[in-house]
Amino acid sequence: MTLNYKSFTLVAALTALAGTGFAGGHSASPEDKAMKARQSHMQLYSFNLGVLGGMAQDKSPYDAQSASIAAANLAALAAVNQAGYWVEGTDSSVEGSRAKPEIWTDMAGLEQDMADLANASTALAAVAGDGLDALKAAFGPVGKACGDCHDAYRAPRN
Repeated sequence: MTLNYKSFTLVAALTALAGTGFAGGHSASPEDKAMKARQSHMQLYSFNLGVLGGMAQDKSPYDAQSASIAAANLAALAAVNQAGYWVEGTDSSVEGSRAKPEIWTDMAGLEQDMADLANASTALAAVAGDGLDALKAAFGPVGKACGDCHDAYRAPRN
């Protein structure tokens, strides 16, 4: 995998994210746009985590190239500044949102959880193509970072 492929993948992912927000947001409020962008970003996390988690849990065969691509995508997504997504008025009191109100009283905690995910994702991207054992070892901290944030800041499904 070359840097050009990684760059292309990041640009494609961000274009898809921006396109989703653009297509559905012409007449939407700023709060709705922020919430939709946040949810789209989370969907991209979910997609790439699914690829990696399937391998880490032995539910799909390990493929070094696919693991490297998914981990690079995850690290790139975690590096995106998400400050604009967390707009007051987009918490779980709004239909379609699962963001707990605690986010807005503990923004420092949310930012720390996002930094933890960025660090864990970068570490995973560095070794994802080095074999299944390396992937499994580095995937745990990514899952922990996701879980810590979800436990603190995401409401359960209704």
